[in-house]
Amino acid sequence: MTQSHPRISKAVIPAAGLGTRFLPATKATPKEMLPVVDKPAIQYVVEEAVAAGLDDVLMITGRNKRPLEDHFDRNYELESALQKKGDRSRLAKVQESSDLATMHYVRQGDPRGLGHAVLCAAPHVGHEPFAVLLGDDLIDARDPLLQRMIEVQEQHGGSVIALMEVAPEQIHLYGCAVVEETEDSDVVRVSGLVEKPDAADAPSNYAVIGRYVLDPHIFDILRKTEPGRGNEIQLTDALQQLAQDEKVGGPVHGVVFKGRRYDTGDRGDYLRAIVRLACEREDLGPDFRTWLRSYVAEEM
Repeated sequence: MTQSHPRISKAVIPAAGLGTRFLPATKATPKEMLPVVDKPAIQYVVEEAVAAGLDDVLMITGRNKRPLEDHFDRNYELESALQKKGDRSRLAKVQESSDLATMHYVRQGDPRGLGHAVLCAAPHVGHEPFAVLLGDDLIDARDPLLQRMIEVQEQHGGSVIALMEVAPEQIHLYGCAVVEETEDSDVVRVSGLVEKPDAADAPSNYAVIGRYVLDPHIFDILRKTEPGRGNEIQLTDALQQLAQDEKVGGPVHGVVFKGRRYDTGDRGDYLRAIVRLACEREDLGPDFRTWLRSYVAEEM
């Protein structure tokens, strides 16, 4: 029998990282504000949360992250200028970001890892299950991963993480899950997690990607979690405890994602994400694809 669990309504987006891999571009500009075609990466993430029915969004920020707040706020001077020009198309785009969701912000005072960033959300989230979306992973809007994760959490309770099969030589870049099959082909039971294991020691090639639906008991565990890899409080370590003892906060399941994902945390993948999304745009794609074919032919 399907159990009834509290409806998820809140999303948490950790955005306090320094973006060192994109220096010097991120010296004064948050990495989350780097454009992917003509929208900052962070807007894609908020749009994904809203599409899944989560319009209460808490962003965990840090020093020099004020542009994030400004982007989702009203800009009356710009709106007025566009209105006077009669530029309704651009006016709608400007207003879209400020009308997306109810936005909240809290600062992570010390950069102590993803686990600590999630813990900063405890006063806002309270005792409800909630979603966590990492800004480096953009999930294509045509592949509703977060909706599926919420469905699994509502059915089984506990926590749900997003998993993706990767090549064995890449598993050291991710958290890695120990899994057991379930009756659903895209859902596995998670019995253990390892943060960035060597390929020879990895228990599987199921990598944890940046989407989580978490039981609020995770906060109690994070408060007691000692710094782990990189001397940071790792969310993976706390999830490992939940996976080993479901009496604490319910079971941990994984949704195996096989859709389109764009990794903007790496410079090469960031560029590939821009090219892919630009090629698929109706307003940009035809001309851009023609130029791209010509460019590749000339270079080859």
